[in-house]
Amino acid sequence: MGLNGEHLRKMPRAFAADCLSIAPFFRNRRLRRALKMKLDRFDRQLLNLIQENAERTADQLAEQVALSASAIQRRLRRLREDGVITRYAAVVEPKHVGRPNFFIVALKVERERPELLAQLRKWLAAQEYVQEVFYVTGEADFILVITAPDTETYDALMGRMVTENPNIARFTTNVALSLVKRSLAIPIPVDED
Repeated sequence: MGLNGEHLRKMPRAFAADCLSIAPFFRNRRLRRALKMKLDRFDRQLLNLIQENAERTADQLAEQVALSASAIQRRLRRLREDGVITRYAAVVEPKHVGRPNFFIVALKVERERPELLAQLRKWLAAQEYVQEVFYVTGEADFILVITAPDTETYDALMGRMVTENPNIARFTTNVALSLVKRSLAIPIPVDED
């Protein structure tokens, strides 16, 4: 329902002016998504369940959440459209794909100038072996999680990184000896209001 002259005449003058001033924002889908979305108990339950197993059907989810399968589908679509769910992924067992090595890297830059940081971020985002990048406080500026089939591949990647990003001051590497826990799930309290 749009605002028209008849609606505005029935409203108090100040409220009508406020409605007109924000109306374009709610027609613009991107701006509407940019507003913080309020998650209810059902949304939080769904998010926990699909993080546990994204292959569940709407019917299976409906058995665990007190909603119909069609309501589940609508909510999941809205959560994707609003950017709460950014993508679905399969978590692969490393031992079944050649036991790749994991390297945890603390990276220090020379200068934290915005254009140099943007260049480094873009470079890191484009590398397939770089799984995660965190911009952090403390001695390091970035913490990287890198997986590679062997140390030679890792060494070549880091050599390219230093060559193509001269703003890097230094980095230190920790090699993971074993994988104790691996999860992408973000715990979401269900009973929050």
